[in-house]
Amino acid sequence: MVTGKTARLIQIVLFLLVIAAAVRVVIIMRSRSRAPAERASAAAPPLNREAYVVPKKLHISSLKSAQQLTTMPVWVQEGYRYAAYPYEHHNVDFKQRAGMLLPLQKIQIKEIATAANGDEPDRQVLAVFDEGGKTYAVPIGVESGKDVTVYADEMFFYEDPHDLYAFWPNEVWDAIEKHEPQKGMNEFQVAFAIGMGIPEPGGGVSRKTVKYPNGGKPLVITYQNGHAVDIKPLR
Repeated sequence: MVTGKTARLIQIVLFLLVIAAAVRVVIIMRSRSRAPAERASAAAPPLNREAYVVPKKLHISSLKSAQQLTTMPVWVQEGYRYAAYPYEHHNVDFKQRAGMLLPLQKIQIKEIATAANGDEPDRQVLAVFDEGGKTYAVPIGVESGKDVTVYADEMFFYEDPHDLYAFWPNEVWDAIEKHEPQKGMNEFQVAFAIGMGIPEPGGGVSRKTVKYPNGGKPLVITYQNGHAVDIKPLR
């Protein structure tokens, strides 16, 4: 027979066991809820400082508003993408490509013009500029009847990229201006130097390989944790 004192002791022990079990459940639940968040945090790489740079946009919607491009220098955002054509006596020769705009090429647009390209119903909106003593035109939009679409915001920086990305060290800017990517540069910096590339399939979060046309001098660059670790000519 259990005495009153013994029963009281048993009750205390059972109470402590229930409290301990409850504390253990709380600890397990907290650790389980924290683990996915910690794994997600570990898997997601931090944003580069470049992600916080917001270049100026003009939102040009007419030939009249496009004239503001003649009041400032502009810098090419993506090199080896946009073709320039000879321009003489207010005529452009679309059959004779003069070359491609270079990465971060600085140009001073002196005229906004329009021209028909063969039998196409729409007219090309052109930015006219001088380079090396000659005059060229690069298409920056389309005029279709009364509608005008200008994609200069996607083509040009309106502010000096050296100021926009002033946090990049001098050696990075030296490599960019020479169009010579170096180990340690990130993808953004490499694109400024040699234009955009095409990632190879199968790359992971931490390691990827990208092929760059590089204006006819193709390169293949391998990145580890967002920085170039191997640069080779593409044969």
